[in-house]
Amino acid sequence: MTRSVEPGSTVRVMSGNEACAEGALAAGCRFYAGYPITPSSEIAEVLSERLPRVGGAFIQMEDEIAAMGAIVGASLAGVKSMTATSGPGFSLKQENIGFACMAEVPCVVANVQRGGPSTGLPTMPMQGDVMQARWGTHGDHGIIALSPNSVAESFDLTVRAFNLSERYRTPVILLLDEITGHVFEKVRLPEKVETVDRKGPDEPPERYLPYRHTEDGVPPMATYGRGGYRFHVTGLNHDETGFPTNKAEEIDRLNRRLVWKIEKHRDAIIDNVADRLEDAEIAVFAYGSVSRPARLAVTEARARGIPAGLFRPRTLWPFPDREVRDLGSRVKTIVVAELNLGQMAHEVEWAVGGACQVLKVGRVDGQAMRPAQILNLIEEAARGRTLKT
Repeated sequence: MTRSVEPGSTVRVMSGNEACAEGALAAGCRFYAGYPITPSSEIAEVLSERLPRVGGAFIQMEDEIAAMGAIVGASLAGVKSMTATSGPGFSLKQENIGFACMAEVPCVVANVQRGGPSTGLPTMPMQGDVMQARWGTHGDHGIIALSPNSVAESFDLTVRAFNLSERYRTPVILLLDEITGHVFEKVRLPEKVETVDRKGPDEPPERYLPYRHTEDGVPPMATYGRGGYRFHVTGLNHDETGFPTNKAEEIDRLNRRLVWKIEKHRDAIIDNVADRLEDAEIAVFAYGSVSRPARLAVTEARARGIPAGLFRPRTLWPFPDREVRDLGSRVKTIVVAELNLGQMAHEVEWAVGGACQVLKVGRVDGQAMRPAQILNLIEEAARGRTLKT
C-alpha cells in the first residue's frame, strides 16, 4: 500500500545524519534502537528527541547486537524500525542482519562509514564497508544497499530505504560515510513523500502461510499477534509455515527465493545517475562523498578537452552490472574512485569483462578524496589511449 505523509519541514540547514533521521520520520519510522558510535550518533540523538513527539519509541540498547535484535522484534510487531551504527558496530550487527534476511523482516540499518579495520579512525571517513554490506552475514541471500552523496540525498534515500524494505520484506543498508554524515548543507524537504507499507495478509489466520511462495517472491506479512495472526519466526531454514525443515526441496526453494526476490525486481531497485556520458571516452565510477570531487574532476577534464563523464550508482547492491557492462562497451577507460583500495573496482572489472580498461584510485588515510587525484588518472588514461574524434 502506498500513502503520503507530512514530514513537517521546508527549508533547513542540517547535516547528513540529521537528514537521515528526518527521512526516517517522514518514511514512517516509529522505533529506533541503537548504541552510540561515532560518526553516526547524531542520528540517534535526533530520533531520541523526535520519536516520542510522534508517538514513536527510542531505546538505547546495551550493544549493537541487541539493537539489531530489537528492531527486528519491533518490525515483526508491525512498526517501521531502524538502527544506525559505524565501524565495529556494523560488524556486531551482522548475525542479526542475517536473521532478518532469513526471517524476511523489513528494517533499515544506517552505516555511517569510518576508517578501519578494528577501531580504525573513529572520526575520519572511508568507504571500507561496501563488501561487508553485501557479504557481511553468512549464507546466500539478496541484499539492498544505497549510497547518498549529499544531505538532500541522505533524506531521500532514507525514505527510499524504508520503502524498499517494506516492499520486498528485507533489511536495507544505507551506506553513508563520515563526510556525508557530518557535512552541513541547505536542503528543501518536500511537503509530502511517497511511502510504502508492507503487503498485509490476504488469508484468515487459520490459513495464513507467513513464507508463502508468491509470484513476486515476496510473501504477505501479518503483524505478529494482531487480529489472531501468530506464526513461527526462526533463523533456521523453514517451509512456508515458518517451521524448520530438513527437506532438501524446501530448503532449496527458500534459499533461491531469498536471492530471486531481489534479482527479479532489480530494475526497480537499481538507481544510477549518468552525468555527461553521452559522448564520454573516459568514465569515472564514483559513489557517496567521492562522487562530488569526481564530478569536479570530470568538469575540469572537459575544460581541458578530455571527453569525460561520471557514472554514479546510488544503489550499490544489487550491483548495476548490466549498466556498467553497457558503459564498458562504449568507453575506452573507466576510472573507479573510492575511499578504499578497490572494493567496487573489483565489481566494475568483473562487469566489463575486459571490454575496456579499468583504473583505480583509492584513498585510505582518513582524508577526503581530492578532485586532482581523480583528474590525474583521467589525464593518464587520455594520454595512454587514442580517443575517438
